[in-house]
Amino acid sequence: MTNALLKLHDEVLAGLEEVPLVRVGGSVCEVTPTYLRVNGLSQHLRLGERVSLQLADRAVIGEVVRLDTGGATVKPFDERTAIGIGAEAWRAGALAFRPHSSWKGRVISALGLPLDGKGSLPLGEWRMPLDGEPPDAMSRARIEKPLRTGVRVIDLFTPMCQGQRLGIFAGSGVGKSTLLSMLARCEGFDTVVVALVGERGREVREFLEGPLAPNRHRAVVVVATSDESAMVRRLAPQAGLAVAEYFRDRGESVLLIVDSVTRYAHAARDVALAAGEPAVARGYAPSVFSALPRLLERAGPGLEGTGSISAVFSVLVDGDDHNDPVADAIRGTLDGHIVLDRAIADQGRFPAVNILGSVSRLADLVWSHDQRELIRKLRSLISRFEDTRDLRLLGGYTPGSDHELDQAVAVVPKIYDALRQLADAPPSRDAFAELAQAIRG
Repeated sequence: MTNALLKLHDEVLAGLEEVPLVRVGGSVCEVTPTYLRVNGLSQHLRLGERVSLQLADRAVIGEVVRLDTGGATVKPFDERTAIGIGAEAWRAGALAFRPHSSWKGRVISALGLPLDGKGSLPLGEWRMPLDGEPPDAMSRARIEKPLRTGVRVIDLFTPMCQGQRLGIFAGSGVGKSTLLSMLARCEGFDTVVVALVGERGREVREFLEGPLAPNRHRAVVVVATSDESAMVRRLAPQAGLAVAEYFRDRGESVLLIVDSVTRYAHAARDVALAAGEPAVARGYAPSVFSALPRLLERAGPGLEGTGSISAVFSVLVDGDDHNDPVADAIRGTLDGHIVLDRAIADQGRFPAVNILGSVSRLADLVWSHDQRELIRKLRSLISRFEDTRDLRLLGGYTPGSDHELDQAVAVVPKIYDALRQLADAPPSRDAFAELAQAIRG
């Protein structure tokens, strides 16, 4: 093997755990569009381990997704390679990240390789497993510190705390990525970790050089674009969490943004179906619904004495159906959810947040007593305003006949105007004061 090939092989295997000095190998005996079958290794492998598939000019890494006495089912990370029958396959151990503090400001792949042309990535002392365990429930720190996002509608109606996990649920083209870009400017964090899962390739630089630019120096961005394999897209949020956990364990406050968890679920579905699992709910295999909470629970507060991971997960709602099985499973695991409504977006009101359908389960830790009562009253007025919209359009409303409805008609349009906030607008500094000024005006 030439020196160039040796170097490439070492880079691909840089993140793999050490394996015994005695190499165990086999060969490819079956090739399909979605998986490979390998003979001679099944007695030496475990599920989730990596296999190095040797081609003429480079090494390709795959993951073991199924084992039986006849062989191992391996799904390669790069499905566009010309792997043929008889190709050599070697056990390569389990993949783990070794993040380093100098990774801030870098863009990396889901396999831990640099994508920004700034040279190789230094390796840290600690190995962070990509499929790590969440902190022990009884040893986790409590969430107590409020967080100001700078987005008025969130700071008012669905406020966040440091260590909270929040979901943004929306169909395509409703402003989900734009809202995430606004949250990426949030202050008060030592480190920002962004995992772009299955995004359009053109959006990567737009995100890095646009909304993330002010925080670029303290951000680590993990990228797996939509043209990459299901294995890489499935790995991207796990890699992002491994990096976030590294900085959290160093005592730092971390903001994690994952866009989107739905594409992670799609990739996990592809892997599960290739492994032979049955489809039980809209094509999703059972393992998808057990993998989602394992992923989401890794975010949040760390152990006492360490830092925290405040996480924002975007959820692409298929067909605008918010009762989609994946959306429903994610919503039940998170500490709150923000719903973006296509009808509101069609009116040109952005962020297109459905206030009545959005909830923060930790809002009471942020609001004072007076603020809580104010928000309760405003929600009541908004509900009354929306419930009577058709009645008012048909001319069935007479001013003066219902005091509460009169108040809703007078106040709610001002609230909606106050909540408008473009992506390039400056962050809100005091959402309640700005809302009060808009209502009085």
